Amino acid sequence: MSAILRTISVGWPLRVFFTEDAFAEKNLVLKNALADHRPRRVLVVLEDALAQSQPALERHIEKYFSAHAGLLQLARAPLFVPGGESSKNSVTIVTDILAQVDKHHIDRQSYLIAVGGGALLDIAGFAAATAHRGVRHVRIPTTTLSQADSGVGVKNSINAFGKKNFVGTFAPPHAVINDFNLLSSLKPREKRAGYVEAVKVACIHDADFFEAIERDAKKLVSFDPTAMKKLIRRCAELHLDHIATGGDPFETASARPLDFGHWAAHKLEQLSNFRIPHAEAVAVGIALDVIYSRKLGLLDEQSCERVLKLLAGLGFDLFACELLGKNAQGDFLVLAGLEEFREHLGGELTVTLLKKIGTGVEVHEMQPGKVIAAIHELQERGGKK
Repeated sequence: MSAILRTISVGWPLRVFFTEDAFAEKNLVLKNALADHRPRRVLVVLEDALAQSQPALERHIEKYFSAHAGLLQLARAPLFVPGGESSKNSVTIVTDILAQVDKHHIDRQSYLIAVGGGALLDIAGFAAATAHRGVRHVRIPTTTLSQADSGVGVKNSINAFGKKNFVGTFAPPHAVINDFNLLSSLKPREKRAGYVEAVKVACIHDADFFEAIERDAKKLVSFDPTAMKKLIRRCAELHLDHIATGGDPFETASARPLDFGHWAAHKLEQLSNFRIPHAEAVAVGIALDVIYSRKLGLLDEQSCERVLKLLAGLGFDLFACELLGKNAQGDFLVLAGLEEFREHLGGELTVTLLKKIGTGVEVHEMQPGKVIAAIHELQERGGKK
């Protein structure tokens, strides 16, 4: 037998810019992120709900590209597509975007810019990653959740076979533009959503950040702009640090620490037919795993209560009735989320729990009895805030 072995090393610069009024003609952040020595064609995909809530946005986008037409050529008027988690349940939107990529000759030297929430970014990113084996993709997240977490990551996906994110790719965006002003039309429930991912990453990586969220909790509840900007930036920074320095950016191993609290959350979304939004499912999932960590003897009671108090104080319910759902054999349906979580990466089950605030710990099995006991404790607490 003979073999040829080569090691392929690829560098992926991941740039996240923070700005306001990204489509103001004098704001050069987007232009400088895209343009170089030659004109570039651009297809803009815009979430339709955002366009409806900010009716001037489409015109601002078109005026921006007109002002910089020497280097940026808008292939067509912004393409409106639906967002929200339910939009990820079909390939239809992906194929619609791919049809426009083909029709308007968006090649690998062109750009596909997605403007919207996390689900829309997932869909458009998947289309960009698969067209021509990879079109340059720029994300402009428009929710706190996507600006702080999903929008600054390297994943793209759609749901399939009743499973969240079953079909997708790892494809780092060419750039991410976080425009705080695009959050202005969000409803309170949507503005709050990003807070839970900040609590998550603070729990497992940064005790000082956790304390900062505690101090700013009242300001965050009232959506104080300064407090929100600080939270979004630090949360995004911690996510990027983990992706860049954690040693496994494309999740080739069996662990994904940034999904602390997510094994139950993903299953809750599915069991509720996505009635429960991602952020609210994650809040329940974190609460469940924090109590489980305490019951396992990993986490002290005071730290457990701090996490639960902070989540509730930020406005999240900590219990969902779907946790109690059972199959015909009497098994708790949510426990199937553990096998789905394992299967998503393969190998042995690896779940991140909490050892202390700021420090996560990986375990390779979950004791069903203690998980069920944690569920019942959440039920007894009643999700009270």
